[in-house]
Amino acid sequence: MNILHFADLHLGMENYGRIDPETGMHSRLSDFLRSFDELVDFALAPDPVIPVPDRVGDDGDRGRGRAGPVDLALFAGDVYRTRDPSPTHQREFAKRIRRLREAGIPVFLLVGNHDLPNSSGRAHSIEIFETLAVEGVIIADYPRVHRIETRGGPVQIVALPWVLRSMMLTRDEFKNLSLPELNNQMLAKVANVLDHLIAELNPAEPAVLAAHGTVQGASFGSERSVMLGSDLILPPGLVGNRAFDYVALGHIHKHQVLGQQPPVVYAGSLDRIDFGEEHEDKGFVLVELNGRAARWEFIKVHGRPFVTIHAKAESDDPTLDVLAAIARQPIEGAIVRLQIQVPLEKAGLLRDADIRQALKPAWTIATINKEVEEPDRVRLGGGRVEGLTPREALARYLAEKQAPPEHAQRLLERAEVIFIEE
Repeated sequence: MNILHFADLHLGMENYGRIDPETGMHSRLSDFLRSFDELVDFALAPDPVIPVPDRVGDDGDRGRGRAGPVDLALFAGDVYRTRDPSPTHQREFAKRIRRLREAGIPVFLLVGNHDLPNSSGRAHSIEIFETLAVEGVIIADYPRVHRIETRGGPVQIVALPWVLRSMMLTRDEFKNLSLPELNNQMLAKVANVLDHLIAELNPAEPAVLAAHGTVQGASFGSERSVMLGSDLILPPGLVGNRAFDYVALGHIHKHQVLGQQPPVVYAGSLDRIDFGEEHEDKGFVLVELNGRAARWEFIKVHGRPFVTIHAKAESDDPTLDVLAAIARQPIEGAIVRLQIQVPLEKAGLLRDADIRQALKPAWTIATINKEVEEPDRVRLGGGRVEGLTPREALARYLAEKQAPPEHAQRLLERAEVIFIEE
């Protein structure tokens, strides 16, 4: 059985680029959809050639390609950037789900934090598939065991969607707890729920945990700044239970592995969000379940590259220094930011038109930042001038310049009038 594990699409992330006049869509939305299409095309190919994987399975064997087409697409949460996606974003997501279903591939959609409404009673952003009873699309918006029949046989998926702290805060017994106490209570409840779900599993059939959340020990990408203080941190032992043959994680954008028996894997996001993910590979995970044994491979997609150029402009022609730094970087088709360090006396010599001309192969220029280095403040007599009175500063300056004593005295006397007026 082959399972395609992916997560964190974040359709609607439009922090760079422009509106395409032909499609009416933001160009970054087109980027994200192009990466999504790579995934769907891979799933629909009869038997594609798979490159040597970055990881190995529990048996130590390198991947030899898959035995057949994908049997199940498992999405681990966060379809859209916001909880209120536009009709265009919903349409484009549904198009690709339809392609998977027309090929006979069941689609499992776990609800992530970006999919949830900001108040109870409102529908979440992917609930429409359940409302329309779209055959073969499974929506997992609360913890339970889903038994799914695939072409490769049955598989059991334990769903652990995003855990809402606010649900506990509405109950009187939890309202006065500190944050650490509340988190401990939440972890105890999550552990209890998972224990009950594991007890429902049939040990003769493969079992997968699909969870959206932060597992202790994970390395954050650019999303860390918006998650600190808001996440419930799940212990590795909680999700890495040997009752599962594979653990499919979403929420953290950086692809990584947190355990091997069973494999505990973050698929990561399908495209780069910003420069915080500049050096991260993006893609999805192909999981092969053979009985109760799991092997997996990370498959990269061709996401839009982000490139940062650092240029030191110090020569007599500082523009040439910048142009040389640009020439050393693969900027064609990339989102580029240029950071120029230039001494104050050379800043006026930079030719902006020449610099922008050299950046034309880039897909878009995010920023051109000039860090002008000012010279150190003048030091007089081995010390800094801060804290000196005007008279003391002038006297020290004249001493540094070795002015004749009589001349220095006359200047100080004449300056005294100014000091008094000040």
